Amino acid sequence: MVVVVTNAPPRLRGRLAAWLLEVRAGVFVGDYSARTREMIWDQVTAYLDGGDAVMVWRAQTDQGFDFVTTGRNRRVAVDFDGLKLVAFRPVEGQK
Repeated sequence: MVVVVTNAPPRLRGRLAAWLLEVRAGVFVGDYSARTREMIWDQVTAYLDGGDAVMVWRAQTDQGFDFVTTGRNRRVAVDFDGLKLVAFRPVEGQK
């Protein structure tokens, strides 16, 4: 599992560091069960404030992984015939 956070408050980074190894600033890795992964994601969404985050984990899909995003990031997950791809939201103020 990999969690990447941007503009995360120190309290969230501290919570993540308690469960995961921070290999780079804002990049956390670990290997946990689905139940623990969901608990960690709940912590991310509860304490993210104005930042953004993505979590990626190994899954039984054609791609071999799954992911979720949250926050102000322009990237969002989109299902395309069973494959999960990334789409970009328009920049605010542009048509």
